[in-house]
Amino acid sequence: MNERVENREIYQRFEGNPILRAADFPSAVNAVFNPGAAEVEGRTLLLLRVEHRSGLSSLVVATSENGLTGWEIDETRGLQPRSGLDEEKWGIEDPRITRIGDEYYVVYVGFSAYGPLVSLAKTKDFDHWERCGVLLPPEDKDAALFPTTFNGRWGLIHRPVPAMSGLGRHMWLSFSPDLRHWGETRVLLEARRGGHWDANKIGLGPPPILTKDGWLLCYHGVRETASGSLYRLGLALLDRDDPSKVLARSNDWVFGPREPYEQLGDVPGVVFPCGWILRDDGDTLHLYYGAADSVVCVAETSLARLLDHLKAEPSGLGLN
Repeated sequence: MNERVENREIYQRFEGNPILRAADFPSAVNAVFNPGAAEVEGRTLLLLRVEHRSGLSSLVVATSENGLTGWEIDETRGLQPRSGLDEEKWGIEDPRITRIGDEYYVVYVGFSAYGPLVSLAKTKDFDHWERCGVLLPPEDKDAALFPTTFNGRWGLIHRPVPAMSGLGRHMWLSFSPDLRHWGETRVLLEARRGGHWDANKIGLGPPPILTKDGWLLCYHGVRETASGSLYRLGLALLDRDDPSKVLARSNDWVFGPREPYEQLGDVPGVVFPCGWILRDDGDTLHLYYGAADSVVCVAETSLARLLDHLKAEPSGLGLN
């Protein structure tokens, strides 16, 4: 890799990628990818989407002392699809973890008999769970909670799919007084049109992070090419008191599939993060992502660098 090109990249891939593969599991599984991430009792915890050889997915815990190496997989911890529950008939997928007080709220996709939908469960230890039920009906995914309320209302970013084709798939924002009844729904980020990297289909990556400048978002954009879908990442910044107000949005993608482990797999050309962790120095950020829907990887960046990137793009809100 050309050193000058590498130095221009905002995210630096961990040289030990992939950090978790199907072969690391004691049981036979097809793939492991799209992990939610949290710090739990001084260790990095990933809640992994594990696709079994049946084709259905469940959520399994892996932990590490440094968040990079020495991963310990515990197949007894995590969340399994509930047998007999139509909302999870064909598995559960793509968790996003938000810590609220001493509990971890996990928003995930339930693959129901009627399409993918947004569900919520909470836990203190990723062993014992309380299911809070379906938040939004099909077809909806790529959802995460803010860790605080806005004028007494919880905020949820999500990505519904319109019934009519050709309208684009955009990121929406909804509010709730009790985490059960959702409304005040509006488009938050619109997918661009035409030839842009994030035209027609976008979705949230990890949950929002509160910074000195507002709520930082990482989102994916999907570009349809002659050889299939190409998933890449961009950034946006929301007002800290009114998250419906978008302060900045990157025009260019900042991270995309490049390495062999991102290009070869069940779904080539995909980088798909569901979790990130801001380390104790308040600046180092580890982004955990699924690569090619097959393995788990991590990339490192600086929070300050992400914010500087957005500040340097005053035209980032242009949707033309």
